[in-house]
Amino acid sequence: MINLYQKTWTEINNDIAQKIVRLRKRKKITQKQLAARSGVSLGSLKRFEQSGEISLQSLTKIAIALDVENELEDLFNNVPFASIEEVINEQTK
Repeated sequence: MINLYQKTWTEINNDIAQKIVRLRKRKKITQKQLAARSGVSLGSLKRFEQSGEISLQSLTKIAIALDVENELEDLFNNVPFASIEEVINEQTK
């Protein structure tokens, strides 16, 4: 199926940030508490939650602090093949 609408990197980053905000609130953790638990500065955490901008290292620290690091580790594990060429390339590693 052809995807007629592809999200931009900014939209994807903002979606991830909002998922982290919801998870943080669900666990009743303040921004200040999450910053302290993760070792990510409060300013960086606030910027991430507002704009989606963060380094991969800081995102990983936040995921660990929220006990969801497995979600990051599972990224790209089950990507379906897009073509027969990809199947062949996978077999000739």
